[in-house]
Amino acid sequence: MKAIIPVAGAGTRLRPHTHTQPKPLVPIAGKPILGHIIDNLYENGIRNFLFVIGYLGNKIEEYVVNTYKDAINTEFVLQEPRIGSAHALWIARDFIKDEKELLIVLGDTIVEMNYTNFFGIKNSVVAVRKVDNPRIFGIIEPDKHGVIKKLIEKPRIPKSNLALVGAYKIANVPLLLDSIKTIMSHSASANSSWEYHLTDALMEMVNQDEKITFMEVDNWFDCGKKDTLLEANASLLRRHGFETSISTDYPNCIIIQPVRFGKQCKLENSIIGPNVTIGDHTSISNSIIQSSIIGSFSELSHATLNRSIIGSDSSLKGLVQSLNIGDSTEINFTSNE
Repeated sequence: MKAIIPVAGAGTRLRPHTHTQPKPLVPIAGKPILGHIIDNLYENGIRNFLFVIGYLGNKIEEYVVNTYKDAINTEFVLQEPRIGSAHALWIARDFIKDEKELLIVLGDTIVEMNYTNFFGIKNSVVAVRKVDNPRIFGIIEPDKHGVIKKLIEKPRIPKSNLALVGAYKIANVPLLLDSIKTIMSHSASANSSWEYHLTDALMEMVNQDEKITFMEVDNWFDCGKKDTLLEANASLLRRHGFETSISTDYPNCIIIQPVRFGKQCKLENSIIGPNVTIGDHTSISNSIIQSSIIGSFSELSHATLNRSIIGSDSSLKGLVQSLNIGDSTEINFTSNE
């Protein structure tokens, strides 16, 4: 089965980090978001990948080719203009039209589930997770037999809390492409600001009597904005990211697990952790850092950081204070958060 991964978006909710790199390459728990996605699929037998690229697509292609070399078979298709996930599949139609089954995984979401069971379902199936605020997601409405009767993008009045999490197995690829063609022909022109959602294409498939069921996932990490990215980093570190060589490599530091450090980091006189990821060749001194992501080739000194994201090739020097405080004085250097 071929996996198609749309990664063309500009990632505006993660700016300023996405000014210089595409969102799927933002690091989390020791490797880029896209690396987690590819590795999960590779471990479950997927070897054929098609990437729909756009914004800074050359960097995505370079990362995939250099990191995975001959381990996977890769194809790249440029989406321009970038007008939605369904349009991304339409752009790639010549590469997928002959597939018996197709796996679609969005490039900004990390899903953990039993892929063997997911792949083993004969009909089309979507991955879902119960959410607290279904109005901001694509939502499914199943019948009592577990067959989807409706899919809707960001409903005003949700009738379900089962959100689409960005993983789909399509058992009828020709019908998917026909459905995309239908929704595009019924909507505004490609030159407008309209976006063509995969949710709407799947709903068109349901209207054509295609059986689509759903499967709830074990874990879902939405990496599209700062807060959820940091939460995903912490969750993945607790699961996979414990550093193993603390005492010998960083003798002047206090390390609070879980953390993940890149290659050739220099850490001294600092308290690091918990839930901190640091990229390669980064230097940190006289600092306190927790629940943060620090990029590669950066330099931090006298910094106190919590729930922060620092990009690569950055320099941060904090304040060094010398105080002479009298009786009955209160000074508060904390933030307003």
